[in-house]
Amino acid sequence: MKLNWEWVLLVLLVLEILLFGALNPRMLDINMLLFSTSDFICIGIVALPLTLVIVSGGIDISLGSTIGLCAIALGVMMQAGLPMAAAIPLTLLIGLLCGLFNAALIHYTGISPLVITLGTLYLYGGGALLLSGMAGATGYEGIGGFPESFTAFANLTLLGLPIPLVLFAVITLFFWLIAHRGRFGRHLFLIGQNPRAARYAALSVNGMPYALYGLVGVASAIAALVMVSYFGSARSDLGRDLLMPALTAAVLGGANIYGGSGSVIGTALAALLVGYLQQGLQMVGIPNQVSSALSGALLVVVVMGRSLSLHREWVRSLLTKNTRSVR
Repeated sequence: MKLNWEWVLLVLLVLEILLFGALNPRMLDINMLLFSTSDFICIGIVALPLTLVIVSGGIDISLGSTIGLCAIALGVMMQAGLPMAAAIPLTLLIGLLCGLFNAALIHYTGISPLVITLGTLYLYGGGALLLSGMAGATGYEGIGGFPESFTAFANLTLLGLPIPLVLFAVITLFFWLIAHRGRFGRHLFLIGQNPRAARYAALSVNGMPYALYGLVGVASAIAALVMVSYFGSARSDLGRDLLMPALTAAVLGGANIYGGSGSVIGTALAALLVGYLQQGLQMVGIPNQVSSALSGALLVVVVMGRSLSLHREWVRSLLTKNTRSVR
């Protein structure tokens, strides 16, 4: 079933491109299709680990603020004269720490991940604004003046493909291997399907969130690095508009909001679907606000469809059980 849904997403992606291509022929230009991905590929970068978190039965809505915090921290370190060779690893470390802090709060308080990450959404966002104010970068321009070697990274190509797209492909392969081709993935899906059974099987139910939320934090830091390189400036609001598209991509890609199922390849295809939707709407002259509204509507429709599907499966299993008991 998972494979079939991935094929459906691929067909929808092709149809979407053809539809927008009929409205604006530029959409069918292969170079435009490849290089326009740099505008939205960070949606996929953060949606991939978010998918694993959702599979485990959790959620992380703080990733947008984590991106902003990592971006502005990178700018502050650059302003302070720290070489980029040191600032980049430190930015990744900040993202990791943000993710681990989320996991620790969830583990030790027992409070819902939604509530915890809602709190850290404001905590990390406030920290980013504080750093912006201290650096005098509260305006739209943010912190600029990055070395050309760094700002050129997002515009480089490898084998004719833009580097951000290549990076996305590598990250997708990494998450596919750990989620669908290894012991980590088997444990992840079991924890999401039945945490109690996972505990009886002596799986690391308490340790898994540290790995998952840590991966979201690192992916958020990578997204921050890509976006700062692409835009040439570090701002505290860089990740503000990524949460809804990333959630949409994860759920549309096959992640069950109740945990226990999901698809890395499905999320990758859904991220491209959502990204090209935004791109296509802009190219035909539809405002960004409408694009955001459509992304939100798409998320609501997908969640409702998943809920109805689960309800039908529950009713079917209940009827089957009653039929057997009558016999």
